[in-house]
Amino acid sequence: MTRPRLPFLRAAARLAALATATAGVLLTVATPASAAVPTGRYVALGDSYTSAPLVPTQTDLNCLRSNRNYPSLVATSAGTSSFADVSCSGATTDDILYGGTGQLGITLPPQLSAVTSNTALVTVQIGGNDIGFAGIIGDCAEASLSSPLGQPCKDRYTAGGVDQLQARITATAPKVTSVLQGIRRAAPGARVVVLGYPAIVPDSGYGCWPVVPIAYQDVPYLRAVEKSLNAMLANTAAANGATYADVYTPSIGRDACKSSGTRWVEGLVPQNAAAPFHPNARGEQGMATALLARLNS
Repeated sequence: MTRPRLPFLRAAARLAALATATAGVLLTVATPASAAVPTGRYVALGDSYTSAPLVPTQTDLNCLRSNRNYPSLVATSAGTSSFADVSCSGATTDDILYGGTGQLGITLPPQLSAVTSNTALVTVQIGGNDIGFAGIIGDCAEASLSSPLGQPCKDRYTAGGVDQLQARITATAPKVTSVLQGIRRAAPGARVVVLGYPAIVPDSGYGCWPVVPIAYQDVPYLRAVEKSLNAMLANTAAANGATYADVYTPSIGRDACKSSGTRWVEGLVPQNAAAPFHPNARGEQGMATALLARLNS
């Protein structure tokens, strides 16, 4: 299935238009300590939270992929004999199963095609774009720019008494199941790990408008949406013989409202080198550490 990745670029441009300035600071990232993880072929599948757009150094501009994202850190730590990172910004479950196009319009094969019968480890972080999270964040920020009062985002997505975002999460579950079943068919002996998503807004309270321009009453709603998405990923992983790696819990207290030297995820105006509302190098390091801990558990 081929289709342009312009929606991701539009979302990034929209977030950039909401910001008044951007800043990038290169972080020094320590490689996680060595771990007893599978040392055969490792394949990383996923979206922009995996590929790490704008985190130095970008090695694939079509997918906005960094060589210091969490799969690269894990591969280096584990000393894998073969490593393939095919994660791509804007990817959905369809891109894993059927292929598509990257940010530059270059056609990409299915990410799943990188998984071979001798693969020992597969990690996958997917689902955020299936529910349209970049657009959701843009909508919520835009609706709250003039005032932090009310809950314009929740009102929009629950109009008519139906929570549209929860419906999207429910509809994404069978798509994630198809991804995991496809991985299992391609590599029956591989260990498969599904990663959730780290905290974007604080785990309690009402956020930090205008630093992160989300209305106070919308912050708990968006927090619940992300937790619901992570719960779906955890349940789907368990139902399909995969391991779930919780990256949300270790990211608590490191959300986009925290200082530039603490946060894992940038806000609307990045102060570290990363895309808006995406993990910075510290966040990628944190997810690598969480993944290695889960592989060792």
